[in-house]
Amino acid sequence: MHDLFRPGADALPALARRLPALPPSLGPVRLVAVDGHAGSGKTTFTERLAATLGGGTPVLHLDDLATHEELFAWTERLREGILAPLARGESARYRAYDWTARRFAGAERVLPPAPVVLLEGVGAGRRALRPHLACLLWMELNRSDSWDRGQLRDGTDQAEFWAGWMRAERAHFTADPTRPYAELLVRQSTVGYELLPGPHETG
Repeated sequence: MHDLFRPGADALPALARRLPALPPSLGPVRLVAVDGHAGSGKTTFTERLAATLGGGTPVLHLDDLATHEELFAWTERLREGILAPLARGESARYRAYDWTARRFAGAERVLPPAPVVLLEGVGAGRRALRPHLACLLWMELNRSDSWDRGQLRDGTDQAEFWAGWMRAERAHFTADPTRPYAELLVRQSTVGYELLPGPHETG
């Protein structure tokens, strides 16, 4: 465990060694959630973690399950379409939501029951999912800075969407906070990423 918190070193290799050694949490799968505010860097971190884990580690982005009308009301869709087959040791199949066409579209995607599956998105560590997680990580960047980064990334064309999103995210984390239950906090550093013990581990 102490290798995860070694100062001055990128924590990704140590984390990639630790996760496959955890007990399975969903059938044969170790489901690892990466949560945090919109714009906090979840997607980039998760992609780098998946690459470090190797072996084509599957990643599920919650943006593919949410919709304009259901920014956070995707729990049952995730349970029935993704978690249930993974728990049986079967591949999950789904179509991603197209945020331009405003519908689920495109080719069917396959999420295999790999030893580690990464679940990334705002709300990935919500109360309903925590019993199925092997590890919960929280991107340690405050809400204001995260939202500033997200709006800068998306540009002025998305200003109306962001106004609605910020209200919805604030309401979600007020009712169902994630950070107090995180085992690990993730922070960007000059060498990559550093990890800190989360409130769940230190509390």
